[in-house]
Amino acid sequence: MQTMQSKRAPETKSGAPYDVKGAFDDFMGAFEAFKDANDTRLGELETRMTADVLSTDKVDRISKSLDAQQRKLDELLLKKARPALGRSSEVGASEHKDAFEAYVRSGDERGIRSVEAKAMSIGSGSDGGYLVPVETETEIAKRLSVLSPIRSIASVRQVSTAVLKKPFALTGPATGWVGETAARTQTASPTLAELEFPAAELYAMPSATQALLEDSAVDLDTWLSDEIELAFAEQEGTAFVTGNGVNKPKGFLAYDKVAEPNWSWGSLGTIATGAAGAFAATNPADKLVDLIYALKAGYRENASFVMNRKTQAAVRKMKDGDGNYLWQPPAGVGQKASLMGFPVVEAEDMPDIAADSTAIAFGDFARGYLIVDRTGVRVLRDPYSAKPYVLFYVTKRVGGGVQDFSAIKLLKFATA
Repeated sequence: MQTMQSKRAPETKSGAPYDVKGAFDDFMGAFEAFKDANDTRLGELETRMTADVLSTDKVDRISKSLDAQQRKLDELLLKKARPALGRSSEVGASEHKDAFEAYVRSGDERGIRSVEAKAMSIGSGSDGGYLVPVETETEIAKRLSVLSPIRSIASVRQVSTAVLKKPFALTGPATGWVGETAARTQTASPTLAELEFPAAELYAMPSATQALLEDSAVDLDTWLSDEIELAFAEQEGTAFVTGNGVNKPKGFLAYDKVAEPNWSWGSLGTIATGAAGAFAATNPADKLVDLIYALKAGYRENASFVMNRKTQAAVRKMKDGDGNYLWQPPAGVGQKASLMGFPVVEAEDMPDIAADSTAIAFGDFARGYLIVDRTGVRVLRDPYSAKPYVLFYVTKRVGGGVQDFSAIKLLKFATA
């Protein structure tokens, strides 16, 4: 159970909050130290066929430090990206927002009932609850886009129904060449099928004391968004990657996987590394190249790598034939690291490198994965179940699944 509390801004070594530039400089410094240490390790491998234990430990230690710097930078960027949600000082505040605030602070339902009656909307069935103001819902969606790695690269569609049905063509219409005056024969009709994306209910239940709710200095919009954004983002992040589709979105790793030569619609194609639970001992980066070119050219333009932090640490040590590191740090503050020229999206719900795991995904996720958000975030106030705290049962409906099976490929750590 989470309770309302003040949140301090992170401080850098200089004591200045949100020193993003300083954190970025620290990160780049750590990467240069990592390259030097790893070059020494690789040199020992070439000359002595084995690396000194101290050199290996140093590389691992600096790599962990680099990960820590990346986390710190991500946290600072997230804080900076969060939009201000302070209540407007304008006299003409929205009727819905004022009524919603009265409901959250004191449980007074009269105003919010009146507003929703005018809008011809009702609570969420037997669970009750009321819609949050549009401004608050919009800010929650913006914050989730920053926090949730897959949401940041996938297509997102707002719907007003429980299920989004999307038709697609299994086969296109027949075509052919014909002379200017030659007769045209009737072409075959395309074969259509339908994908369904049901929206499942996602909930969070933050709590606060009544005394704090009665404090007019407390910004309820900011508090509510802060309390639920992390809970929603963590649940979403897992579901979009590994969710089984039962009362939750279906993650892209939950679909059938087949070797790329045997790929067919409805499954995701895989490229094997050639070694169980590892990259190949020689020319390991060759399989990354194969993964990239398993995608058709039209998908590669906007493609990204998706992997977790441990896998990224392993890839970070790789070099090309000219001695250049394949993994490169962000070119600037707020940008993504890159691998072989493509952005790297860090998703901690991706599996670690292990036998038969698909620890790296590559594709155009905007075309490949669809997230469905049902309009409306609802709040039910409960002052009785956890006295002296007031609970807020917050729900939203989210669905998701693969919409284009040609757009995502997976690297499988297996012999075949």
